[in-house]
Amino acid sequence: MNNFTKHFPHSKNISRFLLLLFSLLLNAIIFNIFLLPMNLVTGGANGIATITKYVYHINPAIMLFLISLACGLFSLMYLGFQRTAGTIVASIIYPLFVQITSPLNNIIAFEQKEIFLIVIFAGVLTGIANGLMYKTGYSNGGFPVVSQVLYEKLKIPIAKSSFVINISIVLLGSVFFGITNAMYAIIFLYINSLVLDKVLLGISNNKAFYIITSNEDAIRNYLANTLKHSATTFDVKGGYLQKKRQVILTVIPSKEYFRVTEGIKLLDKNAFFVVTDAYEVKGAK
Repeated sequence: MNNFTKHFPHSKNISRFLLLLFSLLLNAIIFNIFLLPMNLVTGGANGIATITKYVYHINPAIMLFLISLACGLFSLMYLGFQRTAGTIVASIIYPLFVQITSPLNNIIAFEQKEIFLIVIFAGVLTGIANGLMYKTGYSNGGFPVVSQVLYEKLKIPIAKSSFVINISIVLLGSVFFGITNAMYAIIFLYINSLVLDKVLLGISNNKAFYIITSNEDAIRNYLANTLKHSATTFDVKGGYLQKKRQVILTVIPSKEYFRVTEGIKLLDKNAFFVVTDAYEVKGAK
């Protein structure tokens, strides 16, 4: 902790709030410049606001505020004030930012033929904006609150209910804007999720190997003497045969991935191993 944070304990909260404002402003700009003009229904409150503007000519900012208000009341009823408080600020500020930045869609206009490029660019920017927002610990309210309530009361996984809600809104959008727009929306959501994960977790520079082999000494020697990487061994028991085995765990730079896999296959062609991304590695080498 630096001296500034020591003397000003609220500075971290101020930084989080400013980051939240930036992410909400960026989301509002993306909505007004890219999503709304192209009638891209990408799920959530933005998707509903896009549909109601097209069908009933309702101001998107007003619809976003009404949805946030309804979801906020729903959250108060079932989750309580303490868990709802974090979404209240964003629920008010985001519709306000959408209204303030609405003139941008008249200043910056794109042609319909550029929609694929727009989907990619908007997906990347939205992933960055949402990743920054989730890093602050805040939420933008809206339909994610419904998913939280469904989990609390019915034990429905949040990821599953969020997927059903968003895909339902995307399919509803396809009724008004066509199946092609829905396909573009799905591409947008996929890119958004990829970028969001990268912003939250960072880019993995290391790989973690879990290796089960009958030639443990040779593989440990290969890792230690040839690749100069340490390894940890721990006992496990198979779920089917209940047989005790040892697992070799090692973390190596991603650039050495193929050297490790080829070495394992060469030393034991029947070896079983699992590889995962290691986003943060601390401790002894």
